[in-house]
Amino acid sequence: MASQDSERKIRVLLADDHTLVRQGFRRILEDDPRVTVVGEASTGLAAIEKCKELKPDVAVLDLSMPELGGIEATGEILKEDPEIKILILSMYSNDAYVRKAFAAGAKGYMLKDAIELDLTRAVTSLAEGKAYMSPGISNLVIEGLKSGSLQDASQDPYERLSLREKEVFQLIAQGKSNKEVASLLNISVNTVAVHRARVMEALGVHRTAELVLYAVKKGLIQTH
Repeated sequence: MASQDSERKIRVLLADDHTLVRQGFRRILEDDPRVTVVGEASTGLAAIEKCKELKPDVAVLDLSMPELGGIEATGEILKEDPEIKILILSMYSNDAYVRKAFAAGAKGYMLKDAIELDLTRAVTSLAEGKAYMSPGISNLVIEGLKSGSLQDASQDPYERLSLREKEVFQLIAQGKSNKEVASLLNISVNTVAVHRARVMEALGVHRTAELVLYAVKKGLIQTH
């Protein structure tokens, strides 16, 4: 837990692909003397590297970013450093996204329309070892558990993909070539081709266009 004194502020990394949004988050957080923003990233892959370098207490990740989304980045960040607390920011309140975020290891899930009021509260809660969900999210999760909808992940072929397969899937859906994916993930082109084939087989798609459509429906990539 971070102390109140100026020598031990809560160290935060911000990851969002919009510069102005990150600047807004920084201003909100640094209004609180307990918090300092130690770094920023504009993609999921950059967030992973920044976390390795900076070792923040809390990483604030947008759900949907280029190259790799916040949920997929969460798994990689925690594999490297399980002590980092992850807060996912999202426009989506449905229980499937919330479930996926917490299953990946995130400790908080926050709706973007609540940022101005609750961002600092969420970050300080995570730094203190507590979980955080935007008001209303917890009710969705409880209702999902009652209905059983949160327990149906095993029926979704996407959820059965490995983390690396999800990374390859998202990058291909964003229009990256096998060679570009290989460079970004630091793996061979042949390995990318194998992962790509496995992903398409698992999802039951046969063309890249179908893969893109699947990613859009899952909310893994932005269409604007």
